Amino acid sequence: MQIAISGNIGAGKTELTKLLARHYGYRPIYGQPEENPYLASFYEDMRRWSFSMMVHSLYANLKQLTELTQEGCHFIKDRSLYDDVYIFAPNLHSMRLMTTRDLTTFTKLFELSATLLPQPDLVIYLKSDVPTLIRHIQKRGRELENGIRLDYLSNLNQRYEQWANTYEGKMLVVDMETCDFVEHSEDLGRIINRIDAEFNSLFATKEEKA
Repeated sequence: MQIAISGNIGAGKTELTKLLARHYGYRPIYGQPEENPYLASFYEDMRRWSFSMMVHSLYANLKQLTELTQEGCHFIKDRSLYDDVYIFAPNLHSMRLMTTRDLTTFTKLFELSATLLPQPDLVIYLKSDVPTLIRHIQKRGRELENGIRLDYLSNLNQRYEQWANTYEGKMLVVDMETCDFVEHSEDLGRIINRIDAEFNSLFATKEEKA
């Protein structure tokens, strides 16, 4: 079983990954943005370093997912593979921070690699407004994120909404404006109940196909 948690920067992916992994006994897989050697340079000069940053992110995600798939373990991953190609790269292109040539190359790399990996059994999308994202980002105080622009976060939100409305796999949307699963256990319980319902539906579909 593979669960991917998607959402904008500061949406709460890491916390939900930790809580759900503890509940289900799955392996938590956390994003490590600070390990991307281009990230600091990207926040200083997005136009110069966007392609390098995105290619390294895609490489790291593909390597990790390939290893996990080969192991055959159950895991919950902080951020899906789709975020890079359908959210972040097109957003950089629309902001004129990535050239059309670089976007085309990046998309082709993803499309080739994605044929080798299974689709997540469930994607959980954490939907947040920009003020909530800013509050979360300030609270965790990561130095690398100090230079994030408001228009960058806003544009990412629009991309996430477009992607969520067209995604063809199993997706559970959590409205972070009315949900605080860190402070309120009942909110976490409601998310778990919804996941269990999706799991039951998923297993029923697999049995029918078998």
